[in-house]
Amino acid sequence: MRVLFTCVPQTGHVTPLLPLAEAFARRGDEVLFASGPDVADVLVGRGFGFHEVGPPYGEWYTALVRRTRGQPGDGLPTDRVEHYFLPRLFGEVGAALVVDDLLRVARAAQPALVVFDTLMLAAPLVAVATGAHAVQHTFGAVTSPEVLALVADAVSPMWREAGLESRRDAGLHSGTTLAICPPSLDPAAASVPGVQPLRPVPLPLASAPEPAVLEGLTSRPLVYVTLGTFSNSNVALLETLVRVLADLPVEVVVTVGRDVDPAVLAPWPAHVRVERFIPQADLLPHCSAVVHHAGAGTTFGVLAHGLASVALPQSADNFTIGERLSAAGAGRTLMPADVSDAAVGAAVQEVLEDATYRDRARALADEIAGMPGPDEVAERLARRCVASSVAGD
Repeated sequence: MRVLFTCVPQTGHVTPLLPLAEAFARRGDEVLFASGPDVADVLVGRGFGFHEVGPPYGEWYTALVRRTRGQPGDGLPTDRVEHYFLPRLFGEVGAALVVDDLLRVARAAQPALVVFDTLMLAAPLVAVATGAHAVQHTFGAVTSPEVLALVADAVSPMWREAGLESRRDAGLHSGTTLAICPPSLDPAAASVPGVQPLRPVPLPLASAPEPAVLEGLTSRPLVYVTLGTFSNSNVALLETLVRVLADLPVEVVVTVGRDVDPAVLAPWPAHVRVERFIPQADLLPHCSAVVHHAGAGTTFGVLAHGLASVALPQSADNFTIGERLSAAGAGRTLMPADVSDAAVGAAVQEVLEDATYRDRARALADEIAGMPGPDEVAERLARRCVASSVAGD
């Protein structure tokens, strides 16, 4: 069976797809990826075919800037960020830039499945146009009906131009939807047509070796700081976090991302360590709490390890995830306007000292552990394709 994966060309969008792609590869299926050039290096050496479709992600954003007076989204309240960017940046701009190339690749490959991240809005059209089974791979909560309606309006002309009836759900739910949020964080997912839960991250290892970066640190609580691979450009916030945490009775590890020089945060005290990158799965078993940007991959990894956290949402769905994390009692969330030295310090101390946060995080870890993993889901999707093929014959 041939499976085509496609995603927005950013590391944070391709990485969540890899466990399922690797599960199909272990089955012996042929796995192809199609995305912009930005993610090609992430896929090098993994044995997947890669097809470049559309321009780099930066050109998506530049195209939106050219259409906008002022900075896109400037002044929006946090609860309107998805309403603004999903239909405009990912619908009217991104989908239009990608759809022709993606159609060409899919028509040549004739995949049985097209697996796509939620914001690759050309993919549902391509799946329908080529007769493939569409598999939406969420990277956070399912899109709210209000936002979904705006997205559907934005891409409707593209569907009509392709000779297809436009869909009220933009085609996102035209096949299977893989819901990766723990059920209690995203109860609306249960009512989505064709929903299939999928564990969002690997389960924690029974015993993780201590990373070299921890050598020489004391037994004080370890706090990990990360802003992921996109929001890590906010060096001013990283500086604030290092300054605040340096004054608390904790050990600190900060990762700044491969594209940021750790020296920008120098000097730092001996109980603070700053690195470009440390595999999250290696570090989290040794942590007491995490300060992060509420990106889906980071958040679910933190929760899978039963860790309380302080979320500082920066963009996109970070705000939704941060609010749900806080509402679940597994962490504290500070929106950008609420971030100060005092607020961050108090939030970190609270999640370290109040066991309720850790207890709620451990309950969510149990939910994650109970979700089916990528190998099981790959088998289910393969069986579904076989059944459809037999029915079609």
